[in-house]
Amino acid sequence: MDSSLNFPNKHGHSQIKICVSGAAETGHCGIDALEKAKELGREIARQGTVLVTGATTGFPLWVAMGFKEIGGMSIGFSPAASEKEHVEVYKLPLDYMDLMIYTGFGYPGRDLLLTRSADAVICGCGRIGTIHEFTVAFEDGKPIGIFEGPWEMGDQIKEIVQKSHRLNAKIVTSDDPKKLVEDIIVLVKKDKIKEYKITKDSVSDPN
Repeated sequence: MDSSLNFPNKHGHSQIKICVSGAAETGHCGIDALEKAKELGREIARQGTVLVTGATTGFPLWVAMGFKEIGGMSIGFSPAASEKEHVEVYKLPLDYMDLMIYTGFGYPGRDLLLTRSADAVICGCGRIGTIHEFTVAFEDGKPIGIFEGPWEMGDQIKEIVQKSHRLNAKIVTSDDPKKLVEDIIVLVKKDKIKEYKITKDSVSDPN
């Protein structure tokens, strides 16, 4: 006898979440970095995915700006423990985020929760924090996109991969936001659970 319960088939778990990692200070990002970041955000929205960032300034903020031009759900992971600390201590913005999660773990701890809460990570113009988020995503086996532009981060990450002595088939590279997001989604879908059927056993109280 089928022990399935009469729950709706549609659920939000099928929504893909893409984290964008990048520098909060962008003086080294080069010409047109702002527009390139915004176009990446627009493309993430066009392809129907959720945007996840570190709720910071600079490159991730620009991506969020472009993303919200099209529309969609954006989630920020703050290093702070509260909204007050986020704004007054860390001096970080609240703009362009639909949902803020205050981790209280500082930047290193925030980075771990940020990347693990997403299905994939795209690295744009960055600094050491972006490398940290990349390495966490690499170790976790996440699909990773390297967004190439007038900045050094793409080459730096590719050099790290070349010298890591570890193969990784889940890394894609492009300077075209549309292609990069498409390729990332293909990788994410390979590991997505297409359907989860709730049964009486799965919801019963063991006590």
